[in-house]
Amino acid sequence: MKTYIRLIISLFIVFQMIGCSNDLTEKVYSSITEQSYKFTTKDFYPVVTSVYSPMRGYINISHLFPTQEITADIIVMPPNASGWDDNGKYRRLHYHQWSAEQDHFLNIWNTFYQGALLCNNVIAQIESDAVPAPSSAAKEQGLAEVRATRAYYYWMILDNFGDAPMTTVANTQELPEKSSRQEIFNYIVSELQEVVPKLSDEQGGNMYGRFNRWGAKALLANIFLNAEVYTGQPKWSECIAQCDDIINSGKCELSPDFKDPFKAHGVETSKEVLFTIPFDRLYGTGNNLHLFAWHAVMKYKYNTEAMPWGAGTAKGITQFIDTYDPDDQRLPDSWMIGPQYAANGDVLYGLYDQKDEPFTFTKDLPSGNYTKESEGYMMNKFEVEQGETSDLATDFPVFRYAQVLMMKAECLLRLGQSGAGALVTQVRQRAFKNNPEKAMVTDEQLKGNSAYKYGYVENYVITDPGDQSPVQFGRMYDELGWEFTWEMQRRRDCIRYGVFTTKSWLSHKPQGAFHTVFPIPQTALTANPKLSQNTAYSGN
Repeated sequence: MKTYIRLIISLFIVFQMIGCSNDLTEKVYSSITEQSYKFTTKDFYPVVTSVYSPMRGYINISHLFPTQEITADIIVMPPNASGWDDNGKYRRLHYHQWSAEQDHFLNIWNTFYQGALLCNNVIAQIESDAVPAPSSAAKEQGLAEVRATRAYYYWMILDNFGDAPMTTVANTQELPEKSSRQEIFNYIVSELQEVVPKLSDEQGGNMYGRFNRWGAKALLANIFLNAEVYTGQPKWSECIAQCDDIINSGKCELSPDFKDPFKAHGVETSKEVLFTIPFDRLYGTGNNLHLFAWHAVMKYKYNTEAMPWGAGTAKGITQFIDTYDPDDQRLPDSWMIGPQYAANGDVLYGLYDQKDEPFTFTKDLPSGNYTKESEGYMMNKFEVEQGETSDLATDFPVFRYAQVLMMKAECLLRLGQSGAGALVTQVRQRAFKNNPEKAMVTDEQLKGNSAYKYGYVENYVITDPGDQSPVQFGRMYDELGWEFTWEMQRRRDCIRYGVFTTKSWLSHKPQGAFHTVFPIPQTALTANPKLSQNTAYSGN
């Protein structure tokens, strides 16, 4: 059991009951109200950790995961004989033909702001001693943790929507205007720089799934890494400084095996996982990645209680799969490949358009518009235990130490400084244990073009190559894909490397540079007349 999940359940229910409304005509349906409930010091840590609850909605087919992965060049969610069209909403993400009506954008917008506003309220309650802290030191550290979490939510808003409303006031009734991306960036950086020294330096244990000093520094490093996208001004040296603090702390290290951070149990003591979203079958549900990223026959391989949904839909894009070295253990460790067998060893068979044929995951996709039920490799990165339910107990890492090493490597390349190859080699070594010589990569190799064969695909063949200009530091870009596929990082990397709105892949062609941010949901625009739609989306 992840430590804080049980802590927050009772308090989250209390927050749901007491609400945050200042409406004097409000009808009270519970004997517990915001005014009558008396918090004690026993409530302090559950209140602090309640701010993480909204994140458990991320791993959902209509939430954050598709917006970060399906819009980029590694994973696609095409229809198949079992359905999965859903009025084309997943294909629109792949095509970059979305609009302000797309439900994914409303869902992530609501969740990010739910998290930020919950942080505002908790900060106000702690500062006013409405929620009393066990000690002054606990109060200072608790406030720092919630402020870091609020900075994280605003980073997600900044990253996905660009210019957006920002408020740090609790229970405000005033409709906020937009703040510029630069203003939000400046606020987040300032806030994190102020609170990081006050955060716990404990790695794992009681701080697992919470922002400690190293998770917050990883957050700040990510923000600096993408600063040129956000503000037009690069912050490579600033990113390196944050990475160096984490590296030199001695608190963090790579796990022995690539799969270790993605296990269902035992990750709580990991020195690689810097910040994660903890899940539990009963107390912290929401991770149902296996239900949409697997075919129904996998039920019999893992004897799961819940059957995956039809033929599944999240599949690896062939052009990316072809970039792997065949000896890279991350290929089979990330993707379900080849013939599939039941737990008792029996051959599994297709259920839909390949009914009664031996079931084998094949690599090649004809397009992103429709696939056969066994076409395309599927998810094998996150552990799914035998007998699993509809909710995985496997946590979802947001920041890993491997990313810290890779961020520093990228920034060294961009600054023209040496040392990137050694850092990337360090990450690669566990993926090439049987071929250690293949783990080695040099600075010069990382500066080379990507191995990805970009182009528009029809009937398994690239029919329109589109833009074929070299990707600067393309080998570094490939390394990020091999290490972090399935971890909701690809969209951000794709944008930073100039690929997102210039290259074609599978059934995607470039649709305009403005797609680097999503449209503000139409529902939000209707509710707040002070908001205006992001540039170029106003005509959609």
